[in-house]
Amino acid sequence: MGLEERVTDLERRLAELERPEGGSGEGASSEQGDAGPEPPVREGFWALEGFKEQLAQAGSDAREGGVLFTGAVGLPTGERYEWQYGELTDRLIQADWSDRADAFAALGHPVRLRLLREILTGRRTAAELTDLDGLGTTGQTYHHLRQLTAAGWLHSTARGRYEVPPSRVVPLLVALTLTTAP
Repeated sequence: MGLEERVTDLERRLAELERPEGGSGEGASSEQGDAGPEPPVREGFWALEGFKEQLAQAGSDAREGGVLFTGAVGLPTGERYEWQYGELTDRLIQADWSDRADAFAALGHPVRLRLLREILTGRRTAAELTDLDGLGTTGQTYHHLRQLTAAGWLHSTARGRYEVPPSRVVPLLVALTLTTAP
């Protein structure tokens, strides 16, 4: 691994450590390299059943249920992420949803979605991204990168490189999955 890649990896790890923890059950981890064969996917609602057991143990505060999403992701770049998040229904319904509008809005443009996909698959520098066909002018591409960064979907390093923060990889893929879910 070259010096620039090592520095970028250290910056990513530092950003992950400095990230404030949120929610009632959030965790993220990442590692690079080959993790061996993929584990088999279990049948049934095993994750949901485990979550319901935790809600039952939590007592009356959790009687209305909650939401859980989780993922173990391997990217074409060799990066691997494991992430989970759970939140009680009452907290979600009573929260101010307007503060989430920017995160959704940032995903509402085809160029931004393409930029996120390109970054997840290994194109990380501003030069690589602005050279892609079909994204518009360099200024337009930078505008989209700024929108994604401001909404938290991207992190920019000092060397003109972009990455999806580890805590956002699985949520991004969950959001994409929601558009095709039955």
